Amino acid sequence: MFSVGGNVVPSVSVHKIFGRGCLLPRYFSGSRISMNVSVGSRQFVVEDSLFKDYKPGFAFLFPGQGAQTVGMGVEAHGVPAAASLFQKANDILGFDLLDLCINGPKEKLDSTVISQPAIYVTSLAAVEVLRVREGGQNIIDSIDVTCGLSLGEYTALAFAGAFSFEDGLKLVKLRGEAMQDAADAAKSAMVSVIGLDSAQVQLLCDAVNEEVDEQNKVQIANYLCPGNYAVSGGVKGIEAVVGKAKLFKARMTVRLAVAGAFHTNFMEPAVSRLEAALAKTEIRTPRLPVISNVDAQPHSDPSTIKNILARQVTSPVQWELTVKTLLEKGLKKSFELGPGKVIAGIVKRIDKAAEIENISV
Repeated sequence: MFSVGGNVVPSVSVHKIFGRGCLLPRYFSGSRISMNVSVGSRQFVVEDSLFKDYKPGFAFLFPGQGAQTVGMGVEAHGVPAAASLFQKANDILGFDLLDLCINGPKEKLDSTVISQPAIYVTSLAAVEVLRVREGGQNIIDSIDVTCGLSLGEYTALAFAGAFSFEDGLKLVKLRGEAMQDAADAAKSAMVSVIGLDSAQVQLLCDAVNEEVDEQNKVQIANYLCPGNYAVSGGVKGIEAVVGKAKLFKARMTVRLAVAGAFHTNFMEPAVSRLEAALAKTEIRTPRLPVISNVDAQPHSDPSTIKNILARQVTSPVQWELTVKTLLEKGLKKSFELGPGKVIAGIVKRIDKAAEIENISV
């Protein structure tokens, strides 16, 4: 059972208490939360507040879908531990992932079902590439917090030891397939709105939602950084966002090359599949804080982590809040590990003085 703020509530999941797709209430994430787990005759108490007072010094940040590029992973050839990750991936995925990452074709690499596992493996390979560089192990040992953008949260959890590389890849593979299938089931899309703050983008969404039917509603799906927010929704709604953006003084809009409206209820069909896979996956308490995309908080209870990962695909990504919180708590330096430099660009938009180094492969 759970203990929330000193009160005992029945032994049901956080998901069932608060509903799928809902953010955790403030009192829940900020209070003492525990789950009693019975194993045989023994009982263990897992505290979800273990990392509540974390003080970040050095962070690993992992990219999400969209960071992929043909040619990524090329340095893995020269690092046995990195090459081994790709070989393990081949056995799970059933094809030569490293060859696809290096040589493409781009259209295949960009697909949701391929790009998600490709970025996951390449990002963890970057850790191994860093490890063999001079001073690299010292950097890895200094990391006391980690997080990732959407898909990157799985990479962060794997780095933090919450699950094995193999189990994480199996989850990511299923996640990509489930999100693709959900996208195929409805006409939806995403667009980046450039040059407005989040309040202005919300007003833009509100204006569009007054004119479209329920199947075409739109919402902010990714809170990335000041001046860059991704909106998801039905295709007609997204087209209306593009059409109205100039009226709200947006600098520009960019349609995103993704399968559908990620991080909205359009992804609801993917949730049950993720829940089933997560239920069968061994998840342990991470060895360091991993900041969730759903509520910008670290979680230590494995059941809570499972519930949050299942809800993540329908919940807005709170990346701007995550980075701002890390910086406010005293983050000294962060490292972006994986393909591209998307994360570094976002961090610099949030705080030009923030120190971040890119470790790509």
